[in-house]
Amino acid sequence: MTLPLLAYRPTTQNHRVRNFGRAELNEDSPRIYRLEDVGSADEMSGLIWAAYRQIFSEHVLLKSCRQVTLESQLKNRAITVRDFIRGLAQSDPFYRLVVAVNNNYRLVDVCLRRILGRQAYNQSETIAWSIRIATQGFNGFVNELVDSDEYTENFGDQTVPYQRRRMAGRPFNLVTPRYGSDYRAKEGIGQIDWNHVMIRYYQKRAQERVKLFPQAGDPQQYRTLARSVDTRPQTKPVVTVSELDFLAKVPRRR
Repeated sequence: MTLPLLAYRPTTQNHRVRNFGRAELNEDSPRIYRLEDVGSADEMSGLIWAAYRQIFSEHVLLKSCRQVTLESQLKNRAITVRDFIRGLAQSDPFYRLVVAVNNNYRLVDVCLRRILGRQAYNQSETIAWSIRIATQGFNGFVNELVDSDEYTENFGDQTVPYQRRRMAGRPFNLVTPRYGSDYRAKEGIGQIDWNHVMIRYYQKRAQERVKLFPQAGDPQQYRTLARSVDTRPQTKPVVTVSELDFLAKVPRRR
């Protein structure tokens, strides 16, 4: 028996703001990609890559993440943009790069931002959706988001999801990196090894102290003297016997 989704409600005024305004009037407004507006191959490629950026984020947008079959179906209008978003979120690269390295709470945060275009209302919503992941699996969680009334009302079948709430830390595709803080802490990613930092600091201080206050007998004191010695071979002038004045060299008694 499937557990019902726990009830939750917004707790801030930010979620009541529908959008950022018209894109041509507000530089913070996201560009909206709709399949109805596509009239050329370049525009279709722009829509497809906008979907990749939204779902995979800038941090893991790799060539290996491409879903060629889904792209071909979308170009031929065999599937909708909604189905394309669903396929990207349920693809093997997304599971390997994002799902497998995060806990359920972070997955809720990431997927709400990337699929519904907003943050979680509060901790109650995060807990409610994390229970849904535990009971129905990640693919079931994605299906509920993509098939939800909220998704239909805001994006429909032919619009690529975009950030639609005036919240701090935008854009969402840049503030939701691949790894969560707990995974980074476990793997030691992004942490500073303070022991190594302190050792390097004191080693540098010791080297500077030796330069400023050299000790007696330190070989470094004779480095300048050794460099000033001319080690090139000295060539003596060649003098023949006929040029020597032997009589001038003989001492005479006076």
